[in-house]
Amino acid sequence: MELTHFNEEGRARMVDVSDKEITKRIAVARSMVTMDSGTMSAIKEGKISKGDVLAVAQVAGIMAAKKTSDWIPMCHPLPLTGIDIRFSDNSEDELYIEATVKTTGKTGVEMEALTAVSVAALTVYDMCKALQKDMMIGPTQLISKSGGKNGDYAREES
Repeated sequence: MELTHFNEEGRARMVDVSDKEITKRIAVARSMVTMDSGTMSAIKEGKISKGDVLAVAQVAGIMAAKKTSDWIPMCHPLPLTGIDIRFSDNSEDELYIEATVKTTGKTGVEMEALTAVSVAALTVYDMCKALQKDMMIGPTQLISKSGGKNGDYAREES
């Protein structure tokens, strides 16, 4: 597979998508925050002094997806048409964060989905760090993507 982020001099460049077709594009990414069961209970019971952890993390993830091209140098700024961030947990010590990001455009939204879950996870950490500093974030991964000339992708569950 040819890498397209380099020019003829071997230097980084933003890929020219001018000639690509506009298609509906969707990406889903997931991350996880592992924590003590007491921290998980405090989040679920609304006992974190900084406020509603999941509400703030959800807004942070949405804002991050919209600003991805400001942080990742070769990402194109995209008009996102939808961002949905959902939370679930194992009722013990793992918080799962999943983002679905959509656009109709010439390039995909994988980076936006990955950025959304990453920032949401960092926000959970930030809001709960007074309670627990050894929380772990990850793995963070692309679950699926659709649209574009390279077609669809779905991570195989292990």
